[in-house]
Order: sequence, then structure tokens, then C-alpha cells
Amino acid sequence: MSHRVYRTLLASLLACTVACGALAACSAGISSASNPTATLTGIHKIQHVVVIMMENRSFDEYFGTYPGADGLRRKDGTFTVCIPDPRAGNCQRPYHNTSDVNGGGPHYAPDADADLNHGKMDGFIKRAETYDRGCGAVTIAICKPGAPVDVMGYNDAREIPNYWAYARSFVLQDHMFSPVNSWSLPVHFYTVSAWSAKCSKKDVAMSCTSERVWPYSDFVRQLKAKQLSYAWTDITYLLARHHVSWKDYIDPGTPDNWNVLPFATDVHQDGQLGNIQAISNFYQDARQGHLPQVSWLIPPFNYSEHAPSRITVGQSNVTLWINTIMKSPDWKSTAIFLAWDDWGGFYDHVVPPKVDSLGYGMRVPAMVISPYAKKGYIDRQTLSFDAYLKFIEDDFLHGQRLDPKTDGRPDRRPDVRENARILGNVGNDFNFSQKPRPPLLLPTKPKTDLR
Repeated sequence: MSHRVYRTLLASLLACTVACGALAACSAGISSASNPTATLTGIHKIQHVVVIMMENRSFDEYFGTYPGADGLRRKDGTFTVCIPDPRAGNCQRPYHNTSDVNGGGPHYAPDADADLNHGKMDGFIKRAETYDRGCGAVTIAICKPGAPVDVMGYNDAREIPNYWAYARSFVLQDHMFSPVNSWSLPVHFYTVSAWSAKCSKKDVAMSCTSERVWPYSDFVRQLKAKQLSYAWTDITYLLARHHVSWKDYIDPGTPDNWNVLPFATDVHQDGQLGNIQAISNFYQDARQGHLPQVSWLIPPFNYSEHAPSRITVGQSNVTLWINTIMKSPDWKSTAIFLAWDDWGGFYDHVVPPKVDSLGYGMRVPAMVISPYAKKGYIDRQTLSFDAYLKFIEDDFLHGQRLDPKTDGRPDRRPDVRENARILGNVGNDFNFSQKPRPPLLLPTKPKTDLR
């Protein structure tokens, strides 16, 4: 080494020592600059929250036989539950289902009430045999009246190996309840706003009142007439006020009843319609390390696992999304919340707890995937999607809630769901003292016995 180079290096070292107070402190400063989460503590180590919302599966259908979970119960190797089957004149127990295409059952608000049957949890087969399955415009055999009912079928690691792998490696939540005892539209309202309502005056938040049922016919009529107006306050209003970045990644094939933010008054008033972007932008943002602080990923119908779309296709797509995040520079500071919006008519044995007049709804599969997630942990807290909003508010908004008394945009919501006593804390699913875990990259087309 030449004397000139040596003197240059020595001068740089002395300057660093003076500026930092000590060589060790200087080195730590350099390390922190290269790892922006190094100086953050607790929940704030999560700088990116990604909510992946799939469709229409119950917890018992996907994880009812998962070891250690509150699932389907057996005695002497036989399932203890047997649900009345009026058509057959007997009862049906849970069975291992290897069909890639399912019919499920009807899943509007009256169907939820019938399936629950005042806490007996025995109306699933009768309802599926009596009413439209909820397959939409799809007319394949499994959706037609008189087709065999598959609501008692369950899957395990043979059919959904990647989902079980995520559960084994990260966190499975076995008491996650859909936030409202109804179908997808009210659920997606809750996912972003902690409330489901109808508004009598366009763009007037105080004209909105609680609505659990939201008949599909009303939704279609208002959509066609371009009268949809979700005027009450959603989380994007608070995110905008606190300068927290967000994006709603959707596909052109995503049904409008799963994608409510384009019709939200505050999104328009805040000039944030541009934050609703194609999923292709998600891939670019993730690869470049430019994920927003809060984002939602909503698939099109064929990738959603909403019966009768294929389970294999949905699982492959979710795996692709998660792999993309895990390969991103943002992985080290990301929390992925993966859930299914409602039960889709499939059997579940747990009676939903009552939080207010609208919910909770049926139990659904849900997981937390993050470098700070506890490994192989089963979260037994009572949770709902309100807990996702609570986590976002605690992480980015200093604990500000969607509370009409304090958020600066009053509406008539009857309660502040994030503060419900019964609601657990998703933050308990993390260990922020642990060394960040490496990615778990899984095959996007895993071997399954689905057919």
C-alpha cells in the first residue's frame, strides 16, 4: 500500500472516529445505513404490510386436520360431528376431498344464519341442497341444483402443501373470524374500514348506517347506475393524513364487490385514485424494493379459490406473490397477512363470537408470514380483519383509530372495532427480538393429489 493511500485511509478513519465519537459507533452507523430496520424497535421493524385476501374457504376445510389446531375432532379415529343431510335422509361426516373444483354452498347473510342455526352449526348441507351455491355465472356440473354437496370436504397437506408449509414455518391463526356474518362485499368493506354500511346521500358520511346483508341485487343495481358511494371513512383517509404510502393492487378481472376502494368517497376527495393499480405494478414495485407501507393484493375470480375456481390455481398464484415479496429487498421489513374473506358455505365447527350486531362471521383460514413471525406458532386469540387495521394503526399511525370522535371525519359507525375487548393483537404473532428469518421460497406448482 502506498503512503498516499495509507494517509487517505487514516484521514477517513480519524474523521469517522471524531464524527461518531468512537470507531465502534461509526461502524454501527454505517451498518444502520445499510439496514434501515437496524435502529427500529418492536412493531416498527415492520415497514411494509401486505394483505392478501383470497376467497370463500372455512378454517375446517383447509386446516381442520392441522396438528395442534382447533380443528375437526375425532374419537377412535372417527370424526365426532355428523351434519344432517335431508336429501339422503341421514347425516354426513367430514371427508377427505381431492377435487380441485368445488361447489361449496350459498354464502350470503341469510345463509350464514342458516348454517349457524342458532349455534348448532348444523345447517350447511341443508342450505347447500336447497339454495343456489353462489357460483355466480358459472354453470359447471358441481354448481347445478341437485349436484352432490361438498361442504363437508376437507383438504390437508396433500392438496394444499404450500399453505401447510407456511403454517409450519410461520404463524397459523386458528380463531380468525370473518368480520361480518355475511358475504364478500360487506367483508371487504370491513377489511379497509372496520364497518359495513349503506349511505342515503352520495358522498355524505353521516348519511351512512350499518348494513350487514347488502343484497347482491342492490349492489348490481347501484353499480350499473353508477350510484355506488361508500361515503364513510376508511383507513386510506388516515394513511393520507399521516403521509403513509398505500396501494390497492388489483386485476382487471377482479369483481367490483371485492374491490371497494375505487368507490370510496375519501379516496376521491384525497386525490388518491392513482394508488389503485394493476397487479403488474406490484411485481415491479417488489422487485425494485418500492413496496408501499400498506398494500392489498386482490386476485381475479379464476385465481381467488372462490368455488368453483381451482384450488391449485389459487395456491400457485399466492405462492408466486409471496415468493415475489420474499425475493424483494423489502422482505426483511415486511409482514404478509394472508386470509380468506368468508366461509363460502363450507363447514366449520366453531360458533363465531358476537362482537356487535354485524359480526363476527364464520371462521376462516389466516396466516402471518414475516421474517419476524414466530416459527410454527398457532395463534389462538380471537381475531378478525379489524386486527389487521389495528396493527397498521399501531405501526404507522401512532395508534390513531377509525374513530368518528377523533379521526376528523365523522360517520355513524356504532363502535370502534379495533378497540373491541374481544379482539386479539396480531402483534403477538411476532418476535421482534429474533434474527430476521430468511425467505421460504416454495414451488409455484407443487405436487398435489388434487384432480
